[in-house]
Amino acid sequence: MNFLSLFVLIPLLMLLGLWLVKGQKGVRAVMVVGSSTLLAMAIALTVKFLMDRAAGMDAEMLYQASFVWFEPLHISYAVGVDGISVSMLLLSGVIVFTGTFVSWDMCKEYFLWFTLLSMGVFGFFISVDMFMMFMFYEIALIPMYLLIGVWGSGHKEYSAMKLTLMLMGASAFLMLGIFGIFYSAGGQTMNVLDIANHTGGANLIEFSKQCLWFPFTFVGFGVLGAMFPFHTWSPDGHASAPTAVSMLHAGVLMKLGGYGCFRIAIFLLPEAANELSWIFLILCGTGVVYGALSACVQTDLKYLNAYSSVSHCGMVLFAILMLTTTASTGAILQMLSHGLMTALFFAIIGMIYHRAHTRDIRQLDGLMRVVPFLAVGFAIAGLANLGLPGLSGFVAEMTIFVGSFENADMFHRVLTVVATSSIVVAAVYILRMIGKILYGKCTDPIQLQMHDAHWEERLAVIVLIACIAGIGLAPAWLSNLIQDSVQPVMDSVHNVAHNISQCNPFQ
Repeated sequence: MNFLSLFVLIPLLMLLGLWLVKGQKGVRAVMVVGSSTLLAMAIALTVKFLMDRAAGMDAEMLYQASFVWFEPLHISYAVGVDGISVSMLLLSGVIVFTGTFVSWDMCKEYFLWFTLLSMGVFGFFISVDMFMMFMFYEIALIPMYLLIGVWGSGHKEYSAMKLTLMLMGASAFLMLGIFGIFYSAGGQTMNVLDIANHTGGANLIEFSKQCLWFPFTFVGFGVLGAMFPFHTWSPDGHASAPTAVSMLHAGVLMKLGGYGCFRIAIFLLPEAANELSWIFLILCGTGVVYGALSACVQTDLKYLNAYSSVSHCGMVLFAILMLTTTASTGAILQMLSHGLMTALFFAIIGMIYHRAHTRDIRQLDGLMRVVPFLAVGFAIAGLANLGLPGLSGFVAEMTIFVGSFENADMFHRVLTVVATSSIVVAAVYILRMIGKILYGKCTDPIQLQMHDAHWEERLAVIVLIACIAGIGLAPAWLSNLIQDSVQPVMDSVHNVAHNISQCNPFQ
């Protein structure tokens, strides 16, 4: 068995263990052992991948394995990883590990669905077969309905149904796009690498068919990445979800959208990407600014962070559509950075809500004196969100804007400047929120009796802060890891650029 399959097998064993154990201590033991093992495996895989690359292993995907699962449609269980996949697995491991400790008091049934969601995420990132990616995507999506609808808060039933319906609608688009690519490429394989290798040199998929299937696949994945104007499920879902589910939802699940857009829509349909990217650039650029402006008027902490996530995830899609190596590298860095900082934000918001019984910014005041550990963590999450140098947000956003400005035409540069304005807006709502919540004199009797973070909460917060600071202070190794895997995709795009028709007004 290929060792990458352990990322799916271990969650399955965790599900079995959770089903068999009784009592809260047994549930905690299974989750701690399982999530720690997944994180350790992700770290070990990253180290092994870097060593093998340094040793000269230059295949596009390493550690590949495949066996036929459904012969009539040529569906295979095919796995493999490149630098992008490895970084996403590492992010997933960190979020699942910290989410376990943030959910320390939750029941067994909650952790069963949480683990199933985790299995879908890990399976998605190791898959190189389009149908298997879609299947793991659905495995990750379905538990969200119950996790929000049963264990959520506020208008949880409405939010769970809205999220499920919108993402299932996107799944229908995605399914059409996947099978369209499959049959347009000859109907012989669902393997992404096989289709790309055939397509890159010989243009196996006709240009007209690429232009047909590109919107289906990009929108199908883009909805999960909160692409404007299909983002409305995200704020409601975030606001109603339990804390750890918000962490996994914003930290990892939304990254499936950006990853899928890059791995399938851009890589397999490069001519259509060149031709149609300007349409989606306008939508994503609008989403970047809209999300930031919407965050400014929110009074609920979760909604504020949710709209901030709409802006930051829109920036991921925006960077991917710029079709430069630097911008795409920045997009992956932004996925990692946003995953970590929004997980930290949601974790601390959940801890504050659990103690103060409110998320209303107008009712919170002077928390720095009452819960100093949580307050400092909250401030660090905010500063990373607005792109403070030395933290991960600065590295990711600067890489995106530099890469986007490499496009010499006026259209792309104007859009880049407009998207850059979101940083200024982010500074407004983040600094105003930090000043209102953390400083001043706390007079509310409930808030005055709040206790600071417990040991398990401190562990989760420290791990996330260490990762955010680590990327911000030492980004070179991660950037090189990602860029080496981005380059082949960008090469496939640039190699077909000369075949683009003249109907694109911005070429």
